[in-house]
Amino acid sequence: MRRGRAPAFLLGGGAALLLSLLWMPTLLPVASRLLLLPRALLSMASGSPPTQPSSASGSAYVPGSVSAAFVTCPNEKVAKEIARAVVEKRLAACVNLVPQITSIYEWKGKIEEDSEVLMMIKTQSSLVPALTDFVRSVHPYEVAEVIALPVEQGNSPYLQWVRQVTESVPDSSAAPLG
Repeated sequence: MRRGRAPAFLLGGGAALLLSLLWMPTLLPVASRLLLLPRALLSMASGSPPTQPSSASGSAYVPGSVSAAFVTCPNEKVAKEIARAVVEKRLAACVNLVPQITSIYEWKGKIEEDSEVLMMIKTQSSLVPALTDFVRSVHPYEVAEVIALPVEQGNSPYLQWVRQVTESVPDSSAAPLG
């Protein structure tokens, strides 16, 4: 197989300068990303995720400090009661209810299929144990599903809002869900 060679061009000083000025706006974003490359390579070598440059206010999001917890409920009434309670207790900043999901699972040796409501709960990762304890104490299921995943990235103002809303957890002696 014969390999061809691209023709080489020699540009005079003026032509090279003109070409570089024309391409500069296109190359600047690429060049600025290339400056971050050593940090990314260093973090890959160390096994830790790359850090984001901190903002001037020092309020940059810390990956994993917010979690999304998932809870299934037998119906919308139960889901709304639990959702309202965890927001009132500041165990969560926001709860989304996803109606009419179908869950297929094994329970006591039998394959079961149920219609449920999925709760997506946004909270601080440090509050997940308290959230889990509360849900277990009020949930009608013998074994309530409460799983949480850390949020690595997202809309920074939203993630900061989640942390702000859940910062001060009020007295937990409030009346339990009824």
